Amino acid sequence: QVQLVESGGGLVQAGDSLRLSCAASGRTFSSYCMGWFRQAPGKEREFVAAISRNGGVMNYADSVKGRFTISRDNAKNTVYLKMNNLKPEDTAVYNCAAGQTTGWTTRNPVDYGYWGQGTQVTVSS
Repeated sequence: QVQLVESGGGLVQAGDSLRLSCAASGRTFSSYCMGWFRQAPGKEREFVAAISRNGGVMNYADSVKGRFTISRDNAKNTVYLKMNNLKPEDTAVYNCAAGQTTGWTTRNPVDYGYWGQGTQVTVSS
């Protein structure tokens, strides 16, 4: 069982940066691939980024590649999402998720069995 709690969201202007954090409970954090997803009002949930269990492999959606960086600290049971050069279209509720996969990472939300409650990110133009 893994419990996830996100933090770090807020209201920023276009071009600003934010760092989201996701703290996990339990002693098996390092056995999970971790991902970030987002959902804007009226839109489907979309994949943002994922990181492998040891932090060595990252995977990004094309819409955030070069602007967002996912990282993890297994000693602190925490995964991060650093978001630079934010755009109004990045406005969404951001959820972190923990999953187990045979590959290094996965973009498929079905592979993630544990989800946080989400944190709101709002980017004004």
